Amino acid sequence: MAKGLKIAVIGGGSVYTPELVEGFLARWAELPVEELCLMDVDPERLRIVGGLAARMVRAAGGPFRVVLTTAQEEALLGADFVIAQIRVGGVAARALDERIPLEFGVIGQETTGPGGFAKALRTIPVMLKLAQAMEKLCPKAFLINFTNPSGVVTEALLRQSSIRVIGLCNVPLGLKHLIASWLQVAPTEVELDYFGLNHLSWVRGVRWRGEDVFPRVFAQALERARRGEFPFAPALLETLGLIPSYYLRYYYHHDEVLAEQKRAGRTRAEEVQAIDAELLRMYADPALDRKPELLGKRGGAHYSTAAVALISTIHNDRGEVHIVNVRNEGAILDLPAQAVVEVPAVVDGEGAHPLPCGPLPPQVRGLVQAVKAYEELTVEAAVGGDERRALQALLAHPLVPSFSVAQGLWRALKEAHRSYLPQFFRAP
Repeated sequence: MAKGLKIAVIGGGSVYTPELVEGFLARWAELPVEELCLMDVDPERLRIVGGLAARMVRAAGGPFRVVLTTAQEEALLGADFVIAQIRVGGVAARALDERIPLEFGVIGQETTGPGGFAKALRTIPVMLKLAQAMEKLCPKAFLINFTNPSGVVTEALLRQSSIRVIGLCNVPLGLKHLIASWLQVAPTEVELDYFGLNHLSWVRGVRWRGEDVFPRVFAQALERARRGEFPFAPALLETLGLIPSYYLRYYYHHDEVLAEQKRAGRTRAEEVQAIDAELLRMYADPALDRKPELLGKRGGAHYSTAAVALISTIHNDRGEVHIVNVRNEGAILDLPAQAVVEVPAVVDGEGAHPLPCGPLPPQVRGLVQAVKAYEELTVEAAVGGDERRALQALLAHPLVPSFSVAQGLWRALKEAHRSYLPQFFRAP
């Protein structure tokens, strides 16, 4: 009998892990997992989340074993697939990422703008160490990267390591499910003409069973926007002629979002912290053996669907199309070949191969190119501990209004995250 798969989850103490367990159980017939190894640096979270994971597997008849470890080497050794879902600095660091930009009149968000910049600087060095360990312990494994900001982190990994890595986000799948619900059809029957970067993407075409249905879908988006059921102004949609993903709200409706954040009593990080605490309390119940409904309020819908479906497609060499973060290689003509983009790609046993997207529509070309320049500079700053590059990255970002604001943001973020940014505090 062929050996089953070993899946390593780095950041296995995440409250999202039960989603993954549920996904692997649902697809076990096509994806023969033998060992699910959960690794985390927090032994208490790992014990609680791992306990629920083990109970879920037992309740399903025990098709695979769950192993818990705080040793990264143990998790990686012999792994066929590695899923990364880490948060360097935890939710406390996220709260700083969201609050500090507001002090400078800039949107505070964990993956977009200065908050995403700070998170990338903390995270990239840690992820590169993971990649180095994979090169030694499981060089043929695929790394499925969910760690945010996913596109920037994936670009750093592809530029700085030899591992096979695919960046993944639940936003494309969420949009696909949303559009399918508007059409009242199955998501599997819908194809999106989707392009952009992670958390900076648009839909410009939709096909259902081979038929062009974008005019119907666009009309639905407009109608829902008029009713307040889609987070963009109808006039904006009419002007663009495209359907933006949710994170474009931070750019297109910047002033409204900034005002909302300033009025809010607490940050999204603080809300998440409260949900996480309640989830961990529930997970610790020895009678619980299934994912609780509260997890749906945490965000990350379709997370396990995206990850497990992608791994199954690679393992079974299916040649299916998934929307992933992958090296551009000419898919988007207006961006460098080595840049990481979020586009449809054919996925087989060798990895993800981006499909041609052509040139960017001129109404979004400048925004995409500006954000990609920011991402390239952020990777260089994170890897080299280069303060000049860090300032250049902030200055290049469309949400940072001036050099003086960029300087102030950099000083504040660097000091707030000092313990996680050793590359910027090395002795001369």
